[in-house]
Amino acid sequence: MTARRRPENPLLTPSMIRPSRPDFEVVGVFNPGVTRHEGSVVLLVRVAEAPVRSAHQAAAPYFDVARDRIEVRRWKTEEEGVDTSDPRVIVADGQTWLTSLSHLRVARSADGIHFEVEPLPALAPATDLESWGIEDARITLLDGTYWINYTAVSPFGIATALASTRDFRTFDRHGIIFPPQNRDVTIFPELIGGRYAALHRPMPEGIGDPAIWIARSADLTSWGEHRVVASARAGGWDDAKVGGGAVPFRVRANGQDAWLAVYHGVSRSPIVYSLGALLLDAREPSRVIARSREPILEPDAVYEREGFFGRVVFTCGLLAEEDRVTIYYGAADEVIAVADLSLDDILHGLD
Repeated sequence: MTARRRPENPLLTPSMIRPSRPDFEVVGVFNPGVTRHEGSVVLLVRVAEAPVRSAHQAAAPYFDVARDRIEVRRWKTEEEGVDTSDPRVIVADGQTWLTSLSHLRVARSADGIHFEVEPLPALAPATDLESWGIEDARITLLDGTYWINYTAVSPFGIATALASTRDFRTFDRHGIIFPPQNRDVTIFPELIGGRYAALHRPMPEGIGDPAIWIARSADLTSWGEHRVVASARAGGWDDAKVGGGAVPFRVRANGQDAWLAVYHGVSRSPIVYSLGALLLDAREPSRVIARSREPILEPDAVYEREGFFGRVVFTCGLLAEEDRVTIYYGAADEVIAVADLSLDDILHGLD
């Protein structure tokens, strides 16, 4: 599989983004949802911020609902029982805390390469179920409304919430649509059998492994009829876990209509996040017709292999136009990049 990475990569880096407050620094801008609006390519980017770092102090920012403001919990790094070995989390007081707090910002571009990022959040933590941040937006256009599902993180767990907009200036929130533990939701861009459909990824603990499921809804808020779609494959590039990626799109393959869903897969040893594709039945998208033999995009460039959390490519959005699929993705949980792939190449790489 030949993916053409744009020479301008990475498109957005933390140094390009203004922090939302002076005592914070941007540590990551990644995993954007993408769509077109009024002639522009629009990204809804995840901006991860953290208190300005100190060599001898660990800090965890969070949204305090009672005070309606962001607070910071701090520990001395040499303090007994404080584990900072994973840059993403702090384990202290018998609890896991995040080292950064994420929100979503709008970025616009006329050419899909050079983006202007708004200085303030479009969507920021606002409830007790979002107190540890909101992350990884996917954007689905339905009848003139852009439906945005995003990950809501809190001490209650990892859930999925829903918002909507028509102009990317004002947003309406619709609450939690998948309770913890569940993330990587992608809502299909049209009704299937008269109902909405979404891929989602429950995260079982103790028994079972993460897999991609499908659910149906009459109103986008209440979801049921859950069925397993795809699981990790032993011995493959996606043998540890799988999860949703970009919003599925319609294709014509082997003379039949189908859905193509780009997903992420994780290898067990070493841990590597790569992208692959599922070909799903047009009328019954719980049925997998074919699946990528090998990744369609895997960490290869320096900015993908090295960063905040290296060896990661992770997508929440793409643009599919004729034979070209343009994937916007987070690299190493730190920057945003883009790559062009041939739709024919993706389809020929399916079994």
